[in-house]
Amino acid sequence: MDSYSYLLDLAIILLSTKVLGLLTKKVQMPQVVGALLAGLILGPAGAGILSETSFLHEVAEIGVIVLMFCAGMETDIKELKASGKASFVIALCGVIVPLAGGYGAAYFFNRPDMIASDAGASVFLQNIFIGVILTATSVSITVETLKELGKLKTRSGNAILGAAIIDDILGIIALTIVTSMADSSVKIGTVMLKILGFFAFAGVVGFLFYRLYKNWVDTAKKELHRHTIIAFVFCLLMSYIAEVVFGVADITGAFIAGLIISNVRRSTYLQSKFDTISYLLLSPVFFASIGLKVVLPEMSSAIIWFSVVLTIVAILTKVVGCGVGAKLCKYQNYQAKRIGVGMISRGEVALIVASKGAALGLLSSAFLGPVIIVVVMTTIITPVMLKLVFKQGTAATAEQLVPEGERVTSYYENANEIRGEGR
Repeated sequence: MDSYSYLLDLAIILLSTKVLGLLTKKVQMPQVVGALLAGLILGPAGAGILSETSFLHEVAEIGVIVLMFCAGMETDIKELKASGKASFVIALCGVIVPLAGGYGAAYFFNRPDMIASDAGASVFLQNIFIGVILTATSVSITVETLKELGKLKTRSGNAILGAAIIDDILGIIALTIVTSMADSSVKIGTVMLKILGFFAFAGVVGFLFYRLYKNWVDTAKKELHRHTIIAFVFCLLMSYIAEVVFGVADITGAFIAGLIISNVRRSTYLQSKFDTISYLLLSPVFFASIGLKVVLPEMSSAIIWFSVVLTIVAILTKVVGCGVGAKLCKYQNYQAKRIGVGMISRGEVALIVASKGAALGLLSSAFLGPVIIVVVMTTIITPVMLKLVFKQGTAATAEQLVPEGERVTSYYENANEIRGEGR
């Protein structure tokens, strides 16, 4: 009977995420906040009703892959190209400032009279690694919130997407540099070659697939389910190759796959199919799984204070770093604020980085609790702050890229409930 417990787990997750999503909507908050809270309440940090299983973990991974694949299909490639240089500057500032801020916070607290460390690496490397954790960005939370608000196809939305992809690459480089100091088997040159190799591979394969797929889909007399299946196969293959072969995040491969398919004439039809499965199963499990990962250890007063400081530093450094980067690239103040807030969430990305550091002796067990708190707080606060900053700015309609009246489908809302920014 235990082998069928996953059915009950899914039923509880789907019901709780929807109920809490509707409740958060009632208090004028994005529904994704309700889904995240559902995972926290049901998981080990709350009532302990559910815990993350291998099945839920794998479904959640597919969920974030589909979410980023859909984001790629919704992205305006011309605008993304136009914001390429700006995205790099924003991402670079969004890595340097949190890295420095995290190091500074750890430098103050990581000493015997404050918090005793049991990590094997030097104190300097431990402090640097805390900064590396803060460089992470979990764009999936931001993507779903922007879709829910109908703001994904804006200049700010495109800048966030572009910067998040570059942020992922820079984060991998920063992580590799630090881990190579603690583990001589890690070579920064090899990692750089793999990253360059992935984008070269994506360019060649993407061009060939696009030409073949576009001719096949666009010349078809009607919309067929086989078109959706082939698109999904391509998404999964790109995700797998990115992660396993080149060491780049699977969601980056999924996003690029979506970009490649975005110019197909029937891309709206394809997207509607993926939105359905995402809404019904994949996205609720993904957002709930973030909360299910959270297990809060016992913490002393010094660790609690470090948690508060690190959370504040995590929020401010992304807002300031990415905001300054956006201003350097001539974005308006309201756009810079939106971009900075959109990069706050650390989500599951920071947890993955932290686990790698702990395995290499770069992260003390005493600092794991504060890192988890940062993940929880930044994940929950990002959708709330995004809604607030997108309400501000008198020039908001000037950056709208979606034609008047066009609707955007989200996991939480169907196509009849959400309008674009130009309403």
